[in-house]
Amino acid sequence: QVQLVESGGGLVQAGGSLRLSCAASTSISSFTYLGWYRQAPGKQREWVATIADGGSGNYASSVKDRFTISRDNAKNTVYLQMNSLKPEDTAVYTCKAGIALGQYWGQGTQVTVSS
Repeated sequence: QVQLVESGGGLVQAGGSLRLSCAASTSISSFTYLGWYRQAPGKQREWVATIADGGSGNYASSVKDRFTISRDNAKNTVYLQMNSLKPEDTAVYTCKAGIALGQYWGQGTQVTVSS
């Protein structure tokens, strides 16, 4: 069973930054998929970013040029650096990992951006 634990959320003013972490209980080198999602109150969960084995990232248009996804295989951790935060970025952020055995979600971390 793969466990994912997110951290780094909190309350920040608009224009500020946060870095989220997603620590995995097993080697992330074996994962075929690593990504971040978010769900705002009253809205459906939406994809934010994914990262490939080589480290290149893909981003939703709403966060492109503001967020950066990265990975540290030695620490089994995926990060989401969030800059220039906006009130509309307020959501619960959750990481997702996919391996041959299935897909796994973390419990999420709350990010609140005040105006």
